[in-house]
Amino acid sequence: MKEVVITGPRQYEVREVPIPKPGDGEVLIQMKAAGVCGSDIHLFLGENPNAVYPRIPGHENAGVVVETGKNVTAVKPGDAVVVDLVVACGRCPQCLRGRRNICRTVKARGAATDGGWREYFTVPAHEVYLLPRQIPFRDAALIEPFAIGGHCTSRAGIQGGESVLVLGSGTIGAVILQTLKQKGCRVICADINESCLARAKDYGADAVVNTRTQNLRECVQAFTDGGGVDAIFDSAGYPGSLTALLEQGIPANGATVVPLGFCTETEGISQAMINVRELTIAGTRMSSGQFQPTIQNFLEGKFQLEGMVSHYIPFEQVGQVFENILHPVKDMKKMVILFDEQE
Repeated sequence: MKEVVITGPRQYEVREVPIPKPGDGEVLIQMKAAGVCGSDIHLFLGENPNAVYPRIPGHENAGVVVETGKNVTAVKPGDAVVVDLVVACGRCPQCLRGRRNICRTVKARGAATDGGWREYFTVPAHEVYLLPRQIPFRDAALIEPFAIGGHCTSRAGIQGGESVLVLGSGTIGAVILQTLKQKGCRVICADINESCLARAKDYGADAVVNTRTQNLRECVQAFTDGGGVDAIFDSAGYPGSLTALLEQGIPANGATVVPLGFCTETEGISQAMINVRELTIAGTRMSSGQFQPTIQNFLEGKFQLEGMVSHYIPFEQVGQVFENILHPVKDMKKMVILFDEQE
């Protein structure tokens, strides 16, 4: 079998290695589709300060079970599955409270441990979820990003009917937008990319703002009749973005702000900026308990997937993924690697 290994910043190899055998409680997955996430891009470019090389990237994984180890009963050979990105101990207090994504020893597949950019790999059986055959593998590669949308909107306590600002209309911003609309919210999306904003309109955004040419605060004020938004999702995550989103007039009193990035730059936030308006800053990381409801939403056609992916790339041409990272084409959105072009 072949596997893709990032050996260092801007360096990769395609290696030929033996197909692994599943151990007790494990399954062997034959990969069918793998999404290319921003974290994979940061890993390749050397922009992740916690990266350890060599590493096989890929945490948006869909495939078929081809072999099971001992004591596996939940899935069988031939089952289509998606693979959780969270590798957790299952025993710490966080895991026992159902918060596997913040396990004391949590590892993200494709970042802290090897991921799915390979033709076969083994995973514990409890980390896979059955995929209905009605969902094509090329779409199933998007289930993990939409699980993030489900998780972060739950972290914000979204009930439906809120006015919400989403900063950043790339893949995750588009996922959050669709999740919020499915939950019944009014959403204003902000970005500097006109094609991303146009897609946001297609996905149901009630208003869009190009922050390169428009004033975000003024647009939010107009959108909310001067009240500010009830929730904010920062899927842009650039240095200073969180501080900018706390500007007077953007969040309503009592609003919840959810930053999704891992920017390490210090923000200019004071206690008064939070407490005067009794704001909530809610952290979010990966997802927990969201794969099965997300799969059901896919099955019921609740999300618009057309336009989410701009490039489908055959695994045998995986070098094009890295070429596109180094030299992005105009209006490139998301890439998905297909291990079988018919999928």
